Amino acid sequence: MMVEVSPASPTVTAPRPPADSPATGTYGRVAAWLSKRVEIALAEVDLTLPQYRVLGILAEGTAAASGLADRVSVRRPSITAIIDGLVARGFVERVHDDSDRRRIDLHLTDEGITVIEVANRKVDEHLESIATCLNDKDETMALRSLELWGQALQSFHQARADEATVTEAAPR
Repeated sequence: MMVEVSPASPTVTAPRPPADSPATGTYGRVAAWLSKRVEIALAEVDLTLPQYRVLGILAEGTAAASGLADRVSVRRPSITAIIDGLVARGFVERVHDDSDRRRIDLHLTDEGITVIEVANRKVDEHLESIATCLNDKDETMALRSLELWGQALQSFHQARADEATVTEAAPR
């Protein structure tokens, strides 16, 4: 299957299964079921899915609060509440940017690094345990498919970021 992400239009195009295929209309439901299973695993470490997503982004490096709302796909007031909760729990710290005092960067604390590592393990274990219900070949394929979805999402988000940069730079 070929998937295209055009920087000019971050629409993902991929072949759809035939209308009479048993998979028709199930991608979203399966993704929702997997999301619920992730939420169940996260409950073991007392994190919500949005908190986990923020911690995951911050595990990649620092970020400004203003940019996180877009990356997490929530409204700005919601991201503030999520960050406030993570700061209160000692997982995240706010640090003023030395070059621009108006900008506040977010960093994981040592406790935040620990909780995201534990959460990652719990989620992986949970998804891997579901995949064991398949034969060995399909189990490997299912887990590899999640890796491929991760790559597709990274490319999709990069294309959207590139498009936003081009749009902002365009003369008005």
